[in-house]
Amino acid sequence: MSEKEAIKVFQEWLDSYLDFERLPQKNMFWLDTIRFLCSRFNNPQNASPCFHVAGSKGKGSVSTMISCILEEAGFSCGLYTSPHIVDFRERIGTALTFFPESVYEAAIKEMVPRIESIIPDSLPEGRPLTWFELVTLYAFLCFRQAEVDYAVYEVGMGGRLDATNVVLPKVSCITPIELEHTEFLGDTLEKIAGEKAGIIKKGVPVIIAAQQTESVRDVFRKKAVEEGTVCTFVDDLTTYLSYTYSTMYASNSKTGGRITCGMHMHLESPLFSHPVETTLRMPGAIQARNAAQAAFAVKTVLPSLDESVIERGLSKAVLPGRFEITYTEKYPGLHYLILDGAHTVNSIRYTIETLLKLFTGSTLYLLFACAADKNVHDIAPLFKDVFSHITVTRPGAAKQSDIVKAESAFKEAGLPFTADPDFRKAIPAALAGAEKEGAVLLVTGSFYLVAEVKKIIA
Repeated sequence: MSEKEAIKVFQEWLDSYLDFERLPQKNMFWLDTIRFLCSRFNNPQNASPCFHVAGSKGKGSVSTMISCILEEAGFSCGLYTSPHIVDFRERIGTALTFFPESVYEAAIKEMVPRIESIIPDSLPEGRPLTWFELVTLYAFLCFRQAEVDYAVYEVGMGGRLDATNVVLPKVSCITPIELEHTEFLGDTLEKIAGEKAGIIKKGVPVIIAAQQTESVRDVFRKKAVEEGTVCTFVDDLTTYLSYTYSTMYASNSKTGGRITCGMHMHLESPLFSHPVETTLRMPGAIQARNAAQAAFAVKTVLPSLDESVIERGLSKAVLPGRFEITYTEKYPGLHYLILDGAHTVNSIRYTIETLLKLFTGSTLYLLFACAADKNVHDIAPLFKDVFSHITVTRPGAAKQSDIVKAESAFKEAGLPFTADPDFRKAIPAALAGAEKEGAVLLVTGSFYLVAEVKKIIA
């Protein structure tokens, strides 16, 4: 059986368990089950020193950037992120590639029989195992099999009760907080911050991004005091931060590679012996701030690390579906195709800001879909006077969505749009329409939508 076939069979096995990532439910999160599982496997989460990253937006980028810096420093580093877009192994590998086939196979052989041998009544409170708990355990086992020097774990949702919160990191990171998953995490920024603050642990330093309000900062300060640790904010560590977009160049199928762009960043901080200057492959103001947070996190753990290593590491960081500028031979007349899984108000605001800076004067088209729990009534007005044409659809079959709610939000915002609940028809129609006009097409609102687009353009 090939590696892809083995992973597919493993995924089918995982899919027989409760998957809250696709179908979230209230009051269905806890830590005692993942602790039970880890103890059964001799606590693989402790096999390597690690970094732990939570937040409402940017945590995948920060995690990837940390991993790239560590690898540039000569360390092997496992990276656990979610969701995956095309290949399940995107969740569990290194910053820029997958593990050898033997690592995934060995972890599957170690895991599946011992999980299937568990007597249901022996599970804490008799609760059923969940998909995300098992995937998180699988990441722990893969990293132990690979004998990585470091591991970086991105929180799935929240923090306090997330399955990743059994790790004891060298440093914790919390990215900006927004209103998201309010039915599970709370209906205020402070309540959500309280859930994210749950990853702060006794004696473990925490690096926190700039926040919207002082009250959110106070939530983190209070938790840090309770845990007897140091809480440091990125904006307090930053003496000076600037970024400029470099000239975009096209390296499509005719010239090899992918279409991309660069963003030069200059960062000064008391933590550094000299300013960090690098070119980021993921453009946008938020990515400059993410890069600063990642740099500070690594420097906290490895204070003697030379800044040149940080510069080279950050310059290599790239993540699918984060303002990914791509090209497809299936629609050769399409000017540019931008894939961005942004799904919160501020993350979509940053995406539009970057789009307008990079493509000033271009005709802009939008393909949008989001999950049912997203704040689409606050998101829709962000698109006003930006796009010549808008298509609204569902983000695929895997995620619960409410296209009627989305249509209502776009109507209230006074936006002209077309809506089609059949994403299999809406996606090629949007691609063809943008190609006909030589437009730039932005696909945003959901990583699941990005995944469906990638399937069609492949």
